[in-house]
Amino acid sequence: MNNKEEEKIKVALYEDNSALRDSLSSLISVFPEFVLTGAYPNALQIIENTKENTPEVILMDIDMPGITGIDAVLQLHKEFPEIKVLMQTVFDDNDKVFRSICNGAVGYLLKKTPPLQMLQAIKDAHSGGAPMSPTIAQKVLGMFRQQSPLTSQEEIKLSAREKEILTHLTNGLSYKMIAESCEISIDTVRFHIKKIYEKLHVHSMTEAVSKALRDKLV
Repeated sequence: MNNKEEEKIKVALYEDNSALRDSLSSLISVFPEFVLTGAYPNALQIIENTKENTPEVILMDIDMPGITGIDAVLQLHKEFPEIKVLMQTVFDDNDKVFRSICNGAVGYLLKKTPPLQMLQAIKDAHSGGAPMSPTIAQKVLGMFRQQSPLTSQEEIKLSAREKEILTHLTNGLSYKMIAESCEISIDTVRFHIKKIYEKLHVHSMTEAVSKALRDKLV
């Protein structure tokens, strides 16, 4: 495999609608930045599929026969927490949005999202962002803010830079965008985010953003 192929983002697709699955497959395959590792009508074999084809980003339909996308992302997150999962749905249902994000999805898109925005969302998720359709982003932020702050005997002490980066995370910025905004390298961003995770006792960006909003840390 040459360097050009290694730089491509490996994408898998789970969608039970065959016409939409074929359309998305063609869209992803035609752009040189991506390589499609698999397109599946259901998520019944998602762990086996993932072990075999090792995608980096997965587009996941929320309503599929056999196992829902909500349950599939939970299974996947336990086995492969590093894989970024973008949920797709026709409706921005509050409960499904919340459960998907809590189960480990990094983003949530409506199926009517324009094709180029869909591809940009894959790139953003791959680089550490949390892309969401605007109406869904508003719902997610609203749901997190409505929750009562958790009581903790331990005061969380974040540095000014860590608070700045955490704020950018809650606003959905990718690692690259945070690096540009803070005028630091992406490696430095990753270092700070690792420290943030340790201080918040979390293991993913979704958990960090949830806790930051719930406990009013930013």
